[in-house]
Amino acid sequence: MGEGGNKGDLLTGLKVEPAPITKGVGLADLIDSSLLAYNGGRLREACRLFSGPMLDENTTVGLSISGALTPAGLGVSAIIPLIKAGFVDWIVTTGANLYHDLHFAMGLPFHQGRPDGDDVTLHQSGVVRIYDLLIDFDHLLKTDAFCRRVTAAEEFAGLMSSAEFHFRFGRYAAQRERVLGHGESVSLLATAHEYEVPVYTSSPGDSAIGMNLASQALLTEAPIIDVNRDVNETASVVLGAKRDQGRHGCLILGGGSPKNFMLQTEPQIQEVLGIEERGHDYFVQFTDARPDTGGLSGATPSEAVSWGKIDPDMLPSTVVAYVDTTVALPLLTAYALERREPRRPRRLYRRLDELVCEMRKATSDFEDRRMELSRRLGE
Repeated sequence: MGEGGNKGDLLTGLKVEPAPITKGVGLADLIDSSLLAYNGGRLREACRLFSGPMLDENTTVGLSISGALTPAGLGVSAIIPLIKAGFVDWIVTTGANLYHDLHFAMGLPFHQGRPDGDDVTLHQSGVVRIYDLLIDFDHLLKTDAFCRRVTAAEEFAGLMSSAEFHFRFGRYAAQRERVLGHGESVSLLATAHEYEVPVYTSSPGDSAIGMNLASQALLTEAPIIDVNRDVNETASVVLGAKRDQGRHGCLILGGGSPKNFMLQTEPQIQEVLGIEERGHDYFVQFTDARPDTGGLSGATPSEAVSWGKIDPDMLPSTVVAYVDTTVALPLLTAYALERREPRRPRRLYRRLDELVCEMRKATSDFEDRRMELSRRLGE
């Protein structure tokens, strides 16, 4: 045998000696006591990291959402409770999740179905399938009409960030909920509006909301999403979070464009704007993708360190759980609500202009250095 390390130092982890599961055990206690290894262990670590330092008062939490989560009801069951508890401060998601979120505000339900249904019959019957979820095609048409009617209002004219667009739209979603007599909000957009949580879409044209805006642009004036403003606002949120000894954590559901749009805020700050920074402090991701096929390229915590996306000193405060988000997210939400008291909402939407101005001041002395760097690289 080789020299190796000190055996006592290596065997310092908690012993694997769980108590038998009994009737009536609480969910948070079950996660702590029985999810001890493999991806169960990573899920426990994710729950503890999120409910521990990520929810400290000086930590701002960004949430990225990909995959069809709102059609599955996870906006209502898991994400809205996180917003109301002050556990999510800003969001990046696909436009599709926000479009399908509107069905709930409008009382146009999805129904449980089967993943092996006859899609030809469904199509002929006017029923649309999202894996094992079904919705009446007429509900899509009603939602399309609602989108066009809302965005034809004068307040949507001109150029705006996707956060401003969604904040304004959230007020109409909330009004629709009240008309239908919803006792509690069932719309992510309506809840984000109430709590002033900025909601960004990393690819505004890639959804039925974007499609309806494009149709309006063919015929008349239509809102224009300013992607430059989106990039600057999201970077300013992260930079603002890191000032005065603050920290920033990322809760990443799935991957895709929303994941990268949230993580790229640090390269934007450091690489492009030349502001001294070290990366995000906390990183929790639920995914079933693999780095070797490109699905997780640039976004495993260790790889993200090389981009400046993650603070290298904080690498131990990162968890990737290879678990389906539809399984992990309800468990994480229940665990966090059980283990942490609600936080005061940060209401970042009202501070966006202020945060961008602060970032602009921080970049004011970089332009001369950037021009000199470009000159030297061109030599």
